Amino acid sequence: MPAIQSPATEEVHPDVALVARAKAGDTAAFEQLVRQYERQIFRVAQHITQNREDAEDITQDAFLKAYEKLEQFQGNSKFSTWLVRIAVNESLMRLRKRKTSKTVSMDEDVRTEEGSIPRDFAEWRPNPEQQYNQAELADILRKTIQGLPPGFRTVFTLRDVENLSTEETAEALGLSVPAVKSRLLRARLQLRERLSRYFRQKQEGQPA
Repeated sequence: MPAIQSPATEEVHPDVALVARAKAGDTAAFEQLVRQYERQIFRVAQHITQNREDAEDITQDAFLKAYEKLEQFQGNSKFSTWLVRIAVNESLMRLRKRKTSKTVSMDEDVRTEEGSIPRDFAEWRPNPEQQYNQAELADILRKTIQGLPPGFRTVFTLRDVENLSTEETAEALGLSVPAVKSRLLRARLQLRERLSRYFRQKQEGQPA
């Protein structure tokens, strides 16, 4: 009698079971999802809005909206990606309500010759360890990121700060993969130029 072979089982993400339990009315399961992702959602919201109180409100609103729309989550993407998309939308709505910043095209070209753009931006940060400690560098970088247009800042935050993949970032923002790559490149270029100018001015003794 031939041995019965069991079918190969795919590895299922733990979130799938938690989401299924939450859909069935298990609030403890949803609370566990909140605990897993609330810090990430808060960081995303704070990076976009540049305001701690707004980020706290957005974090609460994002989870509330996720709970209310849980039935709409079909599992075609990671739960965390779906959650980030809700948080990004809430954050951008909060920015639009403020109406304090001037409108900047998210795809505005950077003044640079296309041929001169380096292909690899893995080491785009400056390296002035002899002048600044890690805390000072982190503060300088944070302030420089704040100066980016919201569209660039959002892509940069998800891709380079939160380490989402290009595909996950595209899904969270409702963009195409090429659009994410384009905005990420421009964000990195602007950061490189702003940081270079900052360190050059400090070296020359000028106010940054």
